[in-house]
Amino acid sequence: MIDISYMERLEATSELQSRLSSLSVSSFPGITSKNWENSPLDRLQSTDLSQNCTFSINQAGMGEINDTVESNQEVPNVQAEGGDTEDDSATGDTHDTERKAQLPPLKPPSTWMSPALRELKTKLRLEKDSVVTVYRGDIMTVHVPTVPEGKQVCWEFATDGYDIGFGIYFDWTPVTSRAITVHVSESSDDEDEDEDPEGPVSSGDVEKGSKSVANVNLGEILPVYRQDSHLSVHGGCHEFPGEGTYLLKFDNSYSLWRNKTLYYRVYYSA
Repeated sequence: MIDISYMERLEATSELQSRLSSLSVSSFPGITSKNWENSPLDRLQSTDLSQNCTFSINQAGMGEINDTVESNQEVPNVQAEGGDTEDDSATGDTHDTERKAQLPPLKPPSTWMSPALRELKTKLRLEKDSVVTVYRGDIMTVHVPTVPEGKQVCWEFATDGYDIGFGIYFDWTPVTSRAITVHVSESSDDEDEDEDPEGPVSSGDVEKGSKSVANVNLGEILPVYRQDSHLSVHGGCHEFPGEGTYLLKFDNSYSLWRNKTLYYRVYYSA
């Protein structure tokens, strides 16, 4: 005896298979049977909008990256045509260093101190231009050229009440004038916060009081250092290293409030 329910299920299954077999791929809009047969997986993937959007964004991102790389690659070519500023600067610094390395060595000076403050001040008050005021923030540089009849330069100085910075440099540039001259400049160093800081004064450019020495012909004999010239006379001598100009620097750039009265003299010795 045949189960009726089984027969019903069998008939329903046969009917479903018949309907499915009557359907074709072309019944679905947007998909052709040819594309489906050739690459059904690729076709289905191409209809996925999320993947299309991702692909477009990635492509755009890669385009921007490529543009950036290409623009970066063009920069060195432009700099090469117009000149590489950084390379030129580095070359200039190298040349300056080499030039300074070629300068003859400078011997240290012979220096001394004397307690005869009153005697020196009394004597220098009678001499013209031997007593000057170095104003706060100022740097006074005395230019002393070498002379054929001398063998060394000597100096003495003292101050009233407070100390002052002092240093000596030598400029190897050939001498064009035998006159002793004085140059006064204002300090451009805005980093000084204390009125009278302890320790050495920044050396740097003897003309402008800056921290960098621009003159490649300039050699240092005595670095700028604060001297207790209000307590004793400071003096010294230095033998000519060759033709050039001594620069004796009296530095009051570290003082924000106090002017310094300076007594000094410079002379040649055979």
